[in-house]
Amino acid sequence: MEPTAPATAVLIERVAGQILDDVDALLPEIDRAIFKVAPVLADDPTLAAESRASSRANVLRWLTAMRRHPGEQPSDDPLPETLDLARTLLRRGVDLQALVQSYRAGVYVAWRQWMDVAVATVEDRGALVDLLQASSALMFGYVDDMLGAVLARMEEERAGLLTGALARRAETVRLLLDGAPISAERAGRRLDHDLAARHLAAVLWTEPPGDAHGVLEQAATALAVAAHARRPLMLPAGASALWAWIAVREDPDWAALRAALEEAAPPEVRVVLGPPRAGIAGFRRSHAAAVAAQRLLAGVPGGQRLTAHHEVEVAALVGRDEEQMREFVASALGPLSGQDPALGPLRDTVRVYLEEGGNAPRAAQRLLTHRNTVLHRVARAEALLGHPVAERRLALSLALELVHRLGDRALPPPGPADRG
Repeated sequence: MEPTAPATAVLIERVAGQILDDVDALLPEIDRAIFKVAPVLADDPTLAAESRASSRANVLRWLTAMRRHPGEQPSDDPLPETLDLARTLLRRGVDLQALVQSYRAGVYVAWRQWMDVAVATVEDRGALVDLLQASSALMFGYVDDMLGAVLARMEEERAGLLTGALARRAETVRLLLDGAPISAERAGRRLDHDLAARHLAAVLWTEPPGDAHGVLEQAATALAVAAHARRPLMLPAGASALWAWIAVREDPDWAALRAALEEAAPPEVRVVLGPPRAGIAGFRRSHAAAVAAQRLLAGVPGGQRLTAHHEVEVAALVGRDEEQMREFVASALGPLSGQDPALGPLRDTVRVYLEEGGNAPRAAQRLLTHRNTVLHRVARAEALLGHPVAERRLALSLALELVHRLGDRALPPPGPADRG
């Protein structure tokens, strides 16, 4: 590639700086484009989080390089975030073409933004043409070189990642989850796991993400001990996630499991558990339920560290489409769905009041407040709703549960009044 002319380098620096100043608006657009062409990344919370981290790291690397050393191609050594994503896809048996498609889609979004800013910044047509020619070679060249380096690295690592015990385990689990015709006896021997048992599937991850396989395996083992079961079947599901299956003989003691997690793992470890189900079909169904619950809860600050699927089953069904979910919440709660912090106590009070069948003393006991306070808040909420809370009880309870579980993510975006 020919050296960039000094005048063009000045323009590259200017455009890169403007985009960096507002990069948080660009990154969600890139993520949406990636998830559209590679839905396998969007359907799993771990893959989605690793994809976002990889995209962000690459965008920031390239833009920062263009601002600090305009016109010079940055290093194409794969970033750790990109290697994490590629390794996870490799372990899951996903074709790495999904990685190629995702970065092709992402770079086109970034290029459109670059062109829009360039056109708005550079008035001279000749200088604009020079800028676009130089920057397109730099941007698309970086992605091509980086992806080539990642794919080459994965070919080198494939034998190490997918051989031996881990390879057999990953392949067998994938066959079971895909519904392949493999006998329980044969699969059980390969996994050293009783597939005729009742399976309690778990998805464990760290929030925020981090390389914590040892901690996650320790947490999964502690849960198995609390469930009076042998060591669980475990499979890495990403740089900061783990899938596990615990063979249980009796219904779980959820309080004991929560206590075991609190004792065995640091606060950033979170767990969702599927319903106990028997046989190979139960192996799949419990896992699918746990993944659905993780999809709902991943990225939500606070909340329970251990969540059972039955606690969020309905919310997980409704929350699959976030746009429709927010529309439903806005419709069911009306003015009670606003972003004003003062509405939070009203929503919590009505939720608990409805869960207690309209019994104010029991609701007050759960909320650690007085019965009259509960009744006062319910009356204020009814004034905002325009009807008694007993009306549309099902929709109201569900909307409040979604907000309770997901926080601001379930609320409609703030309007002018909320922004002041």
